[in-house]
Amino acid sequence: MHSTVQKVTNRIIERSRASRADYLERMAGLAAKDPHRGTLSCGNLAHGFAACSQGDKDTLKFLNRANVAMVSAYNDMLSAHQPYQRFPDLIREAAHGMGSVAQFAGGTPAMCDGVTQGQPGMELSLFSRDTIAMSTAVALSHNMFDAVMLLGICDKIVPGLLIGALSFGHLPAILVPSGPMPSGLPNKEKQRIRQLYAEGKIGRDELLEAESQSYHSPGTCTFYGTANSNQLLVEVMGLHLPGAAFVNPDTPLRDALTRAATEQVIKLSRPHGGELGLGHMVDEKAIVNALVALLVTGGSTNHTIHWIAIARAAGILVDWNDYAELSSVVPSMTRIYPNGQEDINAFHEAGGTPFLIRELLAQGYLHNDVNTVIGKGLDAYARMPELEGESLRWHPAVTRSQRPDVLSSAAEPFAPDGGLRVLDGNLGRGVIKVSAVAPEHHRVEAPAVVFNDQNELKAAFDAGDLDRDCVVVVRFQGPKANGMPELHKLTPYLGVLQDRGYRVALVTDGRMSGASGKVPAAIHVYPEALAGGPLARICDGDVICVDAVSGVLSVQLGEAELADRSPASADLAANHTGYGRELFGWMRQGVSNPEQGASVFWSAG
Repeated sequence: MHSTVQKVTNRIIERSRASRADYLERMAGLAAKDPHRGTLSCGNLAHGFAACSQGDKDTLKFLNRANVAMVSAYNDMLSAHQPYQRFPDLIREAAHGMGSVAQFAGGTPAMCDGVTQGQPGMELSLFSRDTIAMSTAVALSHNMFDAVMLLGICDKIVPGLLIGALSFGHLPAILVPSGPMPSGLPNKEKQRIRQLYAEGKIGRDELLEAESQSYHSPGTCTFYGTANSNQLLVEVMGLHLPGAAFVNPDTPLRDALTRAATEQVIKLSRPHGGELGLGHMVDEKAIVNALVALLVTGGSTNHTIHWIAIARAAGILVDWNDYAELSSVVPSMTRIYPNGQEDINAFHEAGGTPFLIRELLAQGYLHNDVNTVIGKGLDAYARMPELEGESLRWHPAVTRSQRPDVLSSAAEPFAPDGGLRVLDGNLGRGVIKVSAVAPEHHRVEAPAVVFNDQNELKAAFDAGDLDRDCVVVVRFQGPKANGMPELHKLTPYLGVLQDRGYRVALVTDGRMSGASGKVPAAIHVYPEALAGGPLARICDGDVICVDAVSGVLSVQLGEAELADRSPASADLAANHTGYGRELFGWMRQGVSNPEQGASVFWSAG
């Protein structure tokens, strides 16, 4: 193992010793009662299989066959989740072929951040993760099940499903992807048209046509945002079948992988002799593997929040210093939009996750001695699935990348580090992703232009007030203020300013999404403005330094002067009602900071 990867792993193990032991003890207690439906009364059990066929009822009366729970985030408004409509029947059929049963245990909400960007609904997005976790727990609460199939892909959905399922971590679980849509309008052209619209050079009709050519069919959006980062990280953790993440939907290979995943989760169940559950597979080494995969691929900054929350659900304590130290030594091996111009389909065709895993294992960046859903060891994931006639087979990953401009070797990476940095200073603590930022923009020092609402920025841009070097501060966007929405809507405007030759950066206590791109952005800054953080004391014209080279986020003010200023306030009443936001007030009040996972479930200590 690389010495730094091992050092970080050891630190996480030691830090988590008490909480991990407590988690495993709880899971052992649950496993001791397995199979749970054996503890149900006759009335309980009759309710549990009342709607089943007589054959399934006969199977479930006995305890030597598995009952598989399907927990799905299906809806037909999300392109990534629409293919899940067909999956329950595929899974039931595969389970019957194993002499077992599969029941649809429950559905979870699934919102699309692409639809809600810049809209009030985005203020529910982060909290939807913990809502999904609770929904998953409700689905599994009937104690009817021996194994779990988790059907979900997008931003908060996979983290929510994992957090919820880890409360039932004595049960084996497999995540089942549906795959990305085929490639549409090239990303470079999409980006160009968005900026033209931001400058007022084209109209809404032209913009909508371009967006419709980009997002055009069932399947996951093809840029490397949070959804596709989810899939890659989960596969590197060994929670998918090998090579399953990026096979297109509604294809024979995708259906074969879904059936095979069903058969495999049944083999992992206790009625079939299995002993390990999801909680045993999600251990400290698997979490470190996920962080390495995030960093070498320039994945979503959202996962500096979500994977901390997932780890905590398994009793594992991770912080941003772990990310930063890993990022300083792992190579940057991909160029997928927004860190390049090609999409996730090009990455998969280049060799994809199996090639990436093999390269990282060979260089000692990934732990191989982990438990996966197909057995011990991650090296089995350096294989790509194929259909040979009607049989599903796995073959070794290609020995060379088929697209060296998209996927490099570990020995000859695009950059020597992962491009994620932690920023500290008198403005607080945050993160910045520079894998898509040109080196000349890694440090920006300029006067502040302060906004309390993201919609104010557009008006300032249209008025020409931002045609200068500036650090744009968008505050009162933290989880306690308004649910910490993504601010991806700002990207085209800031990109135009940078293209005009100005030195610009963004500082915010909000999020910037998996589509963070070429403009340096200090995000997830805490303490947030609403909690009295230093951002609340910044005024227009204050000189701010965003320095990703030295890891500094500061304002040129003395400590006493900054402390003596009265913090600004913002009228957030309009952000707390309407569009269901009034129902989430308790979450805003109880949420932890971003480095603790921005969750209502856990805080520091």
